[in-house]
Amino acid sequence: MRFETTLQRPAEARGIGLHSGVPVSIRILPAPPSTGIVFVRTDLDNFPIPASWRYVARVSYATSLMRQGVLISTTEHLLSVFYSMGVDNAYVEIDNLEVPILDGSGRPYVDLLRAAGLKSYRRRKRFLRIRRPVTVEAGSKRISILPSDRFLLTCDVFYDHPLIGHQALDMEVTPERYAEEIAPARTFGFAHELAQMRDMGLIRGASLENAICFDRETARNPEGLRFPDECCRHKALDLIGDLALIGKPLLGHVIAERAGHAMHAALVARIMSDPSLYEILSFDQLATRVAHALVS
Repeated sequence: MRFETTLQRPAEARGIGLHSGVPVSIRILPAPPSTGIVFVRTDLDNFPIPASWRYVARVSYATSLMRQGVLISTTEHLLSVFYSMGVDNAYVEIDNLEVPILDGSGRPYVDLLRAAGLKSYRRRKRFLRIRRPVTVEAGSKRISILPSDRFLLTCDVFYDHPLIGHQALDMEVTPERYAEEIAPARTFGFAHELAQMRDMGLIRGASLENAICFDRETARNPEGLRFPDECCRHKALDLIGDLALIGKPLLGHVIAERAGHAMHAALVARIMSDPSLYEILSFDQLATRVAHALVS
């Protein structure tokens, strides 16, 4: 896409928060060019919180944003869909503190955006291209990003469970591939961890309608899994949503090995704290660069 985009028409959704369990409604509205994605707490005098790495507040089990003490929680699924489906600008009116989980995946949000349609502005889209490799690691967890003129994703996970084990995903992220191969993957958890997580004030809204629950041998969901490697695909969905906090389409090859929200946030902060690691290119500049590379 050469130009910045927004929605053609408003889109609405209602549901509950995965962790808070509270009912919540959102309304996604068109926004002018260069707005980015901005959450608006309609229950708090329309207080705005830009979807930016600058406002990352919590990264345990979900990514939350905070500005001047006002919180928006579990942003990653919706931001993942905006980013991958090419939505640059939107206001997200929300009447509670947590984005609704819906069915636990990004697919309902993809359907909302497709029904609303996209429109382009005349302002050229600008991309953030990685110039030098960047790595963040802790123990067996590691996330890196390498220079590339495309957005490539390699995701690797391991869970000691008969239906999961080691899973890996390697793909170029495009709107079409994202909608078919990543968006339908649901969030997941393990039955033996449920009591502890609820004691921590988490997953109060979780059910088999919005999450996969694995017991010791299988998944409790009557319909089973949507993909044999659904867990890895959902981790990729989360990763994209956290990378969206950069605020511009990313050009680079992201390699995540057992990484989670905290490590995603650390990678974004590392990139954005050092301007020598990246360059900002327009679509036309990128196209010229790619053409020269093909000729040479």
